[in-house]
Amino acid sequence: MIASETISRLEFDRLLAEITRHAHSSCTVEQINNIRPRDSLPEITIISGRIDEIRALDRFGIALDIGTFEDIRPSLELLRPTGAILAPQELLLFIPVLRLYGSLNRQFRHREDIPLLKSIEPQLRSFSDILEPLTASINSDGSIMDSASPLLRETRRAKRSLAGRIRKKIEEIIHNSDIEKFLQDDFITQRSGRWVIPVRMDSKGMVKGVVHDVSSSGETAFMEPLEIIPFANELENMTAEEKAEEIRILRQLSSWIREDSEQIAACFETLLELDTLNCMARFASEYNLEPARISEQGELHLVDARHPLLLLMQKRGALKTVEPLGLSLGGAVSDSGTVMVITGPNAGGKTIALKTAGMLVLMALSGLPVPAGPRSIFPLIHSLLVDIGDDQSIEQSHSTFSAHAARVTTILQQSGPHSLVLLDELGAGTEPLQGAAIACGVLHELQQQGSMVIATTHLSDIIGFVHRTPGMINAGMAFDDASFTPLYRLIVGEPGQSHAVEIARRFGMPERVIAFARQMLGNAGSEFASLLTELRQRRNELEQARRDLHEKERQQNERDAELRARAAEVDRIRREAAEKAWGEAKELISATRRKMNEILDALKREKRSDIVEKLRRVEVELTEQIKPLAAGQELLPVQSVKAGDLVHVRSLGCNGTVLSYDERNGKTRIRVGRMELDVPLAELVRPLATGDKAGKKQPVLKWKTAIVESEQRELKLIGLRVDEALAELEPFINHAAAAGLQEVRVIHGIGTGRLRDAVREELERNPLVEDLRPGEPHEGRDGATVVTLRT
Repeated sequence: MIASETISRLEFDRLLAEITRHAHSSCTVEQINNIRPRDSLPEITIISGRIDEIRALDRFGIALDIGTFEDIRPSLELLRPTGAILAPQELLLFIPVLRLYGSLNRQFRHREDIPLLKSIEPQLRSFSDILEPLTASINSDGSIMDSASPLLRETRRAKRSLAGRIRKKIEEIIHNSDIEKFLQDDFITQRSGRWVIPVRMDSKGMVKGVVHDVSSSGETAFMEPLEIIPFANELENMTAEEKAEEIRILRQLSSWIREDSEQIAACFETLLELDTLNCMARFASEYNLEPARISEQGELHLVDARHPLLLLMQKRGALKTVEPLGLSLGGAVSDSGTVMVITGPNAGGKTIALKTAGMLVLMALSGLPVPAGPRSIFPLIHSLLVDIGDDQSIEQSHSTFSAHAARVTTILQQSGPHSLVLLDELGAGTEPLQGAAIACGVLHELQQQGSMVIATTHLSDIIGFVHRTPGMINAGMAFDDASFTPLYRLIVGEPGQSHAVEIARRFGMPERVIAFARQMLGNAGSEFASLLTELRQRRNELEQARRDLHEKERQQNERDAELRARAAEVDRIRREAAEKAWGEAKELISATRRKMNEILDALKREKRSDIVEKLRRVEVELTEQIKPLAAGQELLPVQSVKAGDLVHVRSLGCNGTVLSYDERNGKTRIRVGRMELDVPLAELVRPLATGDKAGKKQPVLKWKTAIVESEQRELKLIGLRVDEALAELEPFINHAAAAGLQEVRVIHGIGTGRLRDAVREELERNPLVEDLRPGEPHEGRDGATVVTLRT
């Protein structure tokens, strides 16, 4: 639990006040001002995640449909007693609230990218059964509309009609020559709800009627003419009926709201939560804040951190720039230990660094995005203890030192392993030597308790203690030695100097005072200051070398990226060339198939030997055209073959095995897959490599064929995949048709039926097939397909 005093000292309430600018209701403002850090990581994660979902919607141009609304909880409390009735102005408050329930319900209903927002319980629902009669009954000015009920509409219509008749009757009376002379004026007005005319006081007995009022001068009597009294009485009766109907309507509306009051109240809490989250998200987007990463390992790692109130001042033009803060305490990210002591000049930014760390931890533990880099990490702590500011009090007899001592004593009693302690001006307010000794004791005790500590001081004696103690580290605020001005940048690992003498001179301190002060400092102080200056110069040199190295690394990365881009472009050009070649090849295949089908059709009509020779010429032409597509493999002819040799058939574009060689006819019997073909020796070359993987099947070029003068009537496809089977099916049908066969059989087996169906579907599309049927019992039944070829 983090104390309210700590929150106030770190000015967290000022940050919350800035967030409330985006609120749509006064009760949302109150809820935002009550935001406090949490110590449950799941709760923090859910809040942060919901804010991220709202910001993600905003990046898509989708804003939560939330408008201005008022707090309805007091009105719901008034409705608790049975029979209680709300006034029209109170009922009017429910209309915008119920509308927001419905619009947000419709906005969330079908979205799948906001699971955390949709998990808020209870989910908003549309109370249309209440909203519709409310909007039909209550006007924007809080009056009850005629449309609230048919009876009210009719009553008001009759009332208006009667009022018109009364006015017309009075006008007739005042224009009567017998009465006009007794009137003070000729206007018509009302007194106590009755229609009256102004009659001179000395003539009131001359006009029949009832006096309802007298003017302040006493010279005019406001009289209701006797003739209109019955009409006026009737009008009052109608007014009473109107009032009764209005009360009935208000009672009915109040009763409906009372029935659902618990659900309405619960949904109002959801609406408040959504409005609060929306305010936090809009504030985060306005200042480009990052979601906070929370560590349970006691680790504080700030990267490019900035105090949010300084960012506000920068946005409003009060500051030009805000220097980022970087520091690390605890955890595996840092070797700096858990205690950091910051030294440096007055007005150099030490306290701002302290408050920045404290403020960002409060924001992170509240689920708020933080003004820091995405690599920043914040500890999940149970207590944040601070001693910032001067609590001296005349009433309590507290000096500056005693006030600090009392506060630090309380901190030592409350701190522990899950604590972050921020101490400003540690050891100040007393004799420097003793103040430094006490400060070192406090730092040692807090380190032993396991607390993370960030402290600021001006006492140089503490620097040596921190330097010698493992787990502690010095840090200093950067200072420009040339201009003697603070740079507001934290340097971790190097103590800072107060530069009091230089700053005093800068603000106009007499030179003789400065000289005397330097003399009082002595050699030891000068040597210490010179040593720190030399260390700072060396650090600046190393920092410059590091920047140069990073620049070279950046340039090298750019060159690498450029080379990768060039390689990708070359690869793209190669792929486009391959795709273009493949497209041209497919066009060639398509054209060749059409030509082959034409030749095969002619084969049935003309002499066979002429067609065969024509096919061979087409085949040679096609082979010449397709040669550029080969992958650079050289085709070496064979001089002789014997049974069992592996050869490549150029006309088929695939390898095969020699079965026999007919030396007299110059023909070689080749087995290719499950087919046997007779091929001239000139068509055979040495077998081509089949690729990197052993046994990889050379794809069959479907656009090549050979006319086989054989009586092969069967094709066995059992055991082949569908694509392999179809690759052998088409050449088989072409050869059979070219050989003049009328009927062939394709044996594919039954199996799952996939191969059979694919084969029959392919056969049905083939123009050479006249008909097909499953085999008879002696032909293999459904495991074979008998094909009738066109003649």
